[in-house]
Amino acid sequence: MSKDKERPPEPLDFFIWTVEDVGLWLEEINLGGYRQIFKENGINGEYLEGMSMFTTEQILRFIRKCHMKWGDFITLCKELRRIKVACLKGEQKVRRPWWAPSCLSIVFVKAAKRNRQSRVVSLKLEP
Repeated sequence: MSKDKERPPEPLDFFIWTVEDVGLWLEEINLGGYRQIFKENGINGEYLEGMSMFTTEQILRFIRKCHMKWGDFITLCKELRRIKVACLKGEQKVRRPWWAPSCLSIVFVKAAKRNRQSRVVSLKLEP
């Protein structure tokens, strides 16, 4: 992988993160020990975003599946919340992902901004 691809993913776009992006983010938040197990379980940004709707049973299943310690799970949830708040406040700039061709930059940024607006509604409904 090139150095460019090893940069932590853009938080605003966490819902489109690949499994690799999630792994880089885990390293950034000092949970890199879970990178491989998350990869093996196919945990991507869409999965992380859906975690806010998990029932207690689903949370326990996730913790067992990923062999997570409770404290690490709490850290994961706090960091996810931090990203969502940054998204709500518009603190993260929209950037074309590394895998998208440069000719689609404008298209991607417009789509990401529309997506951000629709996600703001669901974020405001979270406890």
